[in-house]
Amino acid sequence: MVEKPKLSIIIPAYNEEKSIGVLLQRLKDRCTEQNYEVIVVDDGSTDNTCNVAKGIGVNVIRHPYNKGYGAAIKTGIRSAESEIVIIMDADGQHNPDDIHSFMKFIGEYDMIVGARRKDSQFSLSRRPWKKLLSIIANYLAARKIPDLNSGFRTIRKERLIEFMHILPNGFSFSTTITLALLKAGYDVKYIPIRTLKREGRRSNVNFLRDGVRTVMLIIRTIVLFDPLKVFTPVSLLLFVIGVSFSIYGAMVYGRVPGTGVIVILSSIYIFFFGVLADQISALRRQISKGKVD
Repeated sequence: MVEKPKLSIIIPAYNEEKSIGVLLQRLKDRCTEQNYEVIVVDDGSTDNTCNVAKGIGVNVIRHPYNKGYGAAIKTGIRSAESEIVIIMDADGQHNPDDIHSFMKFIGEYDMIVGARRKDSQFSLSRRPWKKLLSIIANYLAARKIPDLNSGFRTIRKERLIEFMHILPNGFSFSTTITLALLKAGYDVKYIPIRTLKREGRRSNVNFLRDGVRTVMLIIRTIVLFDPLKVFTPVSLLLFVIGVSFSIYGAMVYGRVPGTGVIVILSSIYIFFFGVLADQISALRRQISKGKVD
């Protein structure tokens, strides 16, 4: 009987022929753990990524067309034989030596994330967007998140499968699984890492376009787990605007304008809609864990 691997390393790749070979060779040279598997998911590359990966002797799964970063990881998860999964980027920025640091905590935490240090290789143009996304995510998650969308992490396969239905096919996969685990009360550990200079092609992530999508995904994810975190501030803002408008109208025109009343009523409706959504969210979590017959 063939023993199952203790560790599955999933590497989504799209047009990374210049970097994938170097990364895979580093993994073979530096990972002393013999019982592991490497799964490269070629997400419809138009270059030689697939052949380079196959030449190293790892398991390669090829998408017939480009489906997205998250979709590639999902494919790798379905094929992974181990209950412990490591996700790495194919661009050579992640150091395989850090895997040993991750594995020290796997028995204690559900997910271990490599939090990029300040001396890591970053695109200066992306830092303002990353900062904005972090502020939004920290508020909604009610916890300081050192690195919201790091692509280097170790996680239990059962946790990935549990939230597979809400994980996006795009690059926001990392952000969504982070928020999902935090809001569901699972244990998440952050370990400082230093990323290396990106090899090969430039990143195809557009932070103006994809940043807006990420904000919407953050809000969507939080609404699934803690709706009042979103509905309460919106309701409060509308209430303050409605009251202010009503007071202004009463002082200037001697009467309360109908618009002010409508805005106040809208704030009340939104708040109670949030309360209802919160109850539905709690019931859904109970059902998913088998606590409700």
